Amino acid sequence: MRQTRESATNGRLGYPNDARLLLINADDFGMYPAINAAVVRAYTEGIVRSTSLMVPCPGASHAIHLLKDHPEIRFGVHLSIIRDIDSYPWDPLTPKERVPSLLDGDGSLYRLARMAELLDRAKLDEVEIEFRAQIEAVLAAGPWPTHLDWHCLYNGGRPDIFDLTLGLANEYGLALRVDAQPFIDQVQRQGSPTADHDLLDSFGIDIEEKAARYAELLRALPVGLTAWAVHPSLGSAESRAIDPDGWRVRRTDFDFLMSPQAREIIQREGITLISYEPLQRVWQRGSSA
Repeated sequence: MRQTRESATNGRLGYPNDARLLLINADDFGMYPAINAAVVRAYTEGIVRSTSLMVPCPGASHAIHLLKDHPEIRFGVHLSIIRDIDSYPWDPLTPKERVPSLLDGDGSLYRLARMAELLDRAKLDEVEIEFRAQIEAVLAAGPWPTHLDWHCLYNGGRPDIFDLTLGLANEYGLALRVDAQPFIDQVQRQGSPTADHDLLDSFGIDIEEKAARYAELLRALPVGLTAWAVHPSLGSAESRAIDPDGWRVRRTDFDFLMSPQAREIIQREGITLISYEPLQRVWQRGSSA
């Protein structure tokens, strides 16, 4: 049975309490060019309504160029201090000597398999230095983001990192993607809109049954705002070489996001697709109050 509890966010965004809102955000924009191309297509031709830019990655300059070519694309800053592809490195934007607690024994950002070690060692002031560097790099490039979220760090990974990022969102007048309880309640109590339900991450969906599972999730979408973190890529030779463990997840995401089936179900179910822009407008009013 579809959930029908009253939304804490719909009214703040100007929607009826019983509206079913869906925010489909394409993560990892800027990681590599085949992701960048897929994100732009999924936004301009598919059902994606937002994306998140990984500023430290090798494909970031290409992604920023695409944002300038497509000013209609709404995007956030995908705060990135974890590497999830072992053979595809990137470095912090901050000089390494200023953020030593974010680096492993080889002087590189920690890999995903060692996230627990990073979270045990990372000093909050160094996390803030790097997060600010990534936000400021986006602002200096020109396009203005709508929100902040994290790469691989679920709800920031630690309560103090969550609170730090929440403070940065308020300071810069950006929305914050909140992944799950109890942080959803924390943010909604401060009067800021966020998703009413736990985040769906496409890396948690079985590849073989993905299209059917997405269709089922759309038909059962609850009242209020739901957020999906999807990860489209073209699945090209470049994708397979760079991302041997993840390219199938990304290609199957892309296929569904571009499919007529997805559009048909959304229309039939009366689902409203949104970006982070309407959330940001409310966050900005709160940060300037």
